[in-house]
Amino acid sequence: MIRILLSTRLGERRWTQADLARLTGIRAATINDLYHEMAERVNLEHLDLICEVLECEITDIIIRVQSKDFKNIKPRAGSPPYLDK
Repeated sequence: MIRILLSTRLGERRWTQADLARLTGIRAATINDLYHEMAERVNLEHLDLICEVLECEITDIIIRVQSKDFKNIKPRAGSPPYLDK
């Protein structure tokens, strides 16, 4: 499972989604989807902009959770139905 840690990174800086959208030029709706881990596809250009603005590496905002740990993670509200198992 791929996890997007954007909410954590923004929280560490005490930034809002609107702050990030303004600084990157990425639409607020796109930032929201990433923030809530609802994005099914991620634009590499957007990831690059986010990393540049947050002064971080891609591995600081996107991680892969091992499948053995997958069953211990509760899906977020609005997650696809197959994650409810």
